Amino acid sequence: MTAATEAASLENLRVLHQSDDFIVVDKHWDLRIDSKMWYEKNTVQAQLRHRFPLLADPDTYYGFRFCHQLDFSTSGALCVALSKAAAGRAYRCFKDRTATKAYIALLRGWVEEENRTIEFSIGKTSTEGKAHMMCIEGSDGCENPKACQTELSVLEYGTYDGEPATKVLLEPLTGRTHQLRVHCSAVGHPIVGDFTYSLGVDDAPYRMMLHAHLLRLPLEPHLLQVTAGDPFLPYVDPKWLPQRTLRTAEDAVESLLDSVAAKEEQLEKEKKWKEAEEERRKGKRKKKKAESEEQQRLCQDWLSEWGGE
Repeated sequence: MTAATEAASLENLRVLHQSDDFIVVDKHWDLRIDSKMWYEKNTVQAQLRHRFPLLADPDTYYGFRFCHQLDFSTSGALCVALSKAAAGRAYRCFKDRTATKAYIALLRGWVEEENRTIEFSIGKTSTEGKAHMMCIEGSDGCENPKACQTELSVLEYGTYDGEPATKVLLEPLTGRTHQLRVHCSAVGHPIVGDFTYSLGVDDAPYRMMLHAHLLRLPLEPHLLQVTAGDPFLPYVDPKWLPQRTLRTAEDAVESLLDSVAAKEEQLEKEKKWKEAEEERRKGKRKKKKAESEEQQRLCQDWLSEWGGE
């Protein structure tokens, strides 16, 4: 077992970014972000307290404000706000869907479509024995389904432990619990090592192969953009053997960021046009008001002259 495949500890917290307002860490796989259970000694919150004891905020329950969530089994970029104001700014990015996230995953089987949008509404399951699981609309026991979208781009085809597998980049356009895991399973390509959504069958890999690779928050005055590497490489886990590469993760992310920048530029143009249009309307209203006041003055002058005859 290599250092990259060892279990999490208090000491092995990897920091990707640190500023006065935020810390972004590379969360370890099979690690909870926080926990109220006394026996849960090893969490991201505990790692942060160990590394940055002076940054813990006594006004919060856990000491740190996590801006978003990552599943217990998922690794990768996790943003932590160091103040209430910073947390509010980050929260607005997620609420307004201006945040960009991209994940690298290994999927079972060879995905035929190199690029596709997965669209299945996802809800909570009420089926006995599947507590805390999500499901797609139309499946037994699916409650309160909500529309969800995920963009999938194939990076590499290969094998994992001798079985066909595909490395992909996943971009969730919505933020439903377990969205990527449910969507991949729904199209017949579950994530390698996803014990829960394989119903306990896929238990051989040392971890679930889902990693939060990119996090981009268009904050003011400075953009926050972080990448958390690619852990699914043969020298990390020799069971993964790529056979054909379509594009690198770096190229796929660059293309995604170009698309995001183009959308932001278009939105900025639309915003400026609306502001200019509003100024034009205000100018018209002011002019109309001035003309109306001038007409009233002329009318009063006329009435005064007429009354004085």
